[in-house]
Amino acid sequence: MVTKIASSQSPRAARTRAALIAAGFDLLVDRPIDAIPIDDVVARAAVAKGSFFNHFADKQDFAAAIAVEVRLELEVLVAQANAGLVDPVERIAGGMRVGAEFALNQPKRSAVLLRGHGTSTLRAHPLNQGLREDIEAACAQGLLRPEAKDSGVLYWLGLCQILMGNLVERRPSHAEASQRISGMLVLGLTGLGVPKLRATEISVR
Repeated sequence: MVTKIASSQSPRAARTRAALIAAGFDLLVDRPIDAIPIDDVVARAAVAKGSFFNHFADKQDFAAAIAVEVRLELEVLVAQANAGLVDPVERIAGGMRVGAEFALNQPKRSAVLLRGHGTSTLRAHPLNQGLREDIEAACAQGLLRPEAKDSGVLYWLGLCQILMGNLVERRPSHAEASQRISGMLVLGLTGLGVPKLRATEISVR
């Protein structure tokens, strides 16, 4: 689905969309999108019901648009953490580590992201470009098993989403979280074809 956003919104339309997105953030923290009536969204945003459909095709499109906002925020953090790293395997691991830290520090925003990720798990999705390029680079260097070239993005995103969801739900102590993240990194990297010793070294950094 494609969110209906005009290429050049009027200030009023931009304010309306921002109000709807803000309302969606508040509501998605507590309920999945299927359990949120559009009437609740527009009431929280204090806009007319027709305004919702001027910006979004349906509720799923709405949830996906909200998730994209969080995902963009997360991608900025990943890029900052990976700045200067050349090894694509370390960059792949860095993405999971940042996602886990985000889940621990921003549990509400993480819950919203996980509830509305929509089609962002697709390999070709623009938000997955960095991960896709790192996996392709690692495959080209013979660092990952051949299957990772086609399925690595989906595999890694799945692991990251499960880890983030677990951290949001369980709220472990710092020590428990560190152990869980390290364990997931070892399991995830070895699943991609990284030797266990190398995966273990990366997991404790």
